[in-house]
Amino acid sequence: MMAPSHPQGSDIPLEQLKKDVISAVESLRGELLGISHAIHAEPELALEEFKSSARLADAVAGHDIAVTREAFGLPTAYAAEFGEGPTVAILSEYDALPGIGHSCGHNIIAAAGFGAAVALSKLGGRLPGTVRYLGTPAEERHGGKELMARLGAFEKADAAMMIHPANMNLVTMPCIAIAEVEAIYHGRAAHASAMPYRGLNALDAVVTAYQAIAQLRQHIRGSERIHGIISEGGMAPNIVPERAACRFFVRAADANELAPLKARVQACFEAGAIATGCRLELIWGGVDYLDLKTNWPMAGAFERNARSLGREFFPMKDIPPGFAGSTDMGNVSHRVASIHPMLAVAPAGVIIHNPEFARWAASERGDAAVIDGAKAMALTALQLMGDKDLLNTVRADFEATAELSRLAVAKTGEKPPIQHAHAHSGCGCT
Repeated sequence: MMAPSHPQGSDIPLEQLKKDVISAVESLRGELLGISHAIHAEPELALEEFKSSARLADAVAGHDIAVTREAFGLPTAYAAEFGEGPTVAILSEYDALPGIGHSCGHNIIAAAGFGAAVALSKLGGRLPGTVRYLGTPAEERHGGKELMARLGAFEKADAAMMIHPANMNLVTMPCIAIAEVEAIYHGRAAHASAMPYRGLNALDAVVTAYQAIAQLRQHIRGSERIHGIISEGGMAPNIVPERAACRFFVRAADANELAPLKARVQACFEAGAIATGCRLELIWGGVDYLDLKTNWPMAGAFERNARSLGREFFPMKDIPPGFAGSTDMGNVSHRVASIHPMLAVAPAGVIIHNPEFARWAASERGDAAVIDGAKAMALTALQLMGDKDLLNTVRADFEATAELSRLAVAKTGEKPPIQHAHAHSGCGCT
């Protein structure tokens, strides 16, 4: 990481620093919204965010902040650090979804994180702590934050934060753990009419596995989810498919419940191979996303700061059961005290991962979330740096379950043992 660029030391009251950082965000308004709209206009998939990461890193450098590109082993990650004292990591995401662009609003996340970090840098030597600003790619796939964390991105940090757009204001994002798996079946091609008995149908293997998973869904917990797509299904109707593939997400409340569910899902894939005589190539993702461990003292501080900007929050107790997503910020939250609040950018009926949400992510309401998100994070970071009692409470809250978090981190990426990777004959003709 870079050496601190500002010495710590400020006798200015915290309230004055908070006023100054709000003014700093306002002075950056045009640049922040320009970044948000530019990233929105050119959506890039996970680990392909070359334009977005370059745009953000260039902007950081433009404010005389030293920035490391290709940080922590990822070509589209970057990192900057300045100040002295308690370290708060502020994160930006900027990857998009295939086909529907920024329908998760990562352009807003990117610009808000940038705005919070740069605004804090404007305090210069009055900043009462250290800001570690990280560009974290590949949230939608591959688990960029976990990959960065393994190389030390969050070492010696006291706290980490980011905001996420949504259709309501929430003090945290309801999150569960997730694993990704791809099953590729290798069969044997043959003429589907003249000599079907000479073939081994890889598509039948996928369909068998898909149906087995559908049956499994009746017998899982309400907090668990299994969903996927068939990504390859053959070349032509008159050719027995010699290759077919599917990709699934497997979700559970936490790492402990995810592990046995992964094994049950894997058995469904193996059943497809056994039934058809096809060979199964099973590829579990190298990163499991963990559940989000919200640091509630820090979340409370963020909520108060956001309320001071005019944001009203939906009560978490009224969130419908089963309403949950997943994020690699969960992996960060088990390493360092973290928050992941959500800010409304769209009406309540508009859901994320939908093309309509992408339109709202570049709307006036989306722009307001960029500005409010930058301000609320900067204010919360200042409180953590300048209020020792709050920081000690945040640390104690994290440490209360630190051992459970350590065990959860150790589980990420664990793969079930394969029992039947190669089916010998099954129902297929050899």
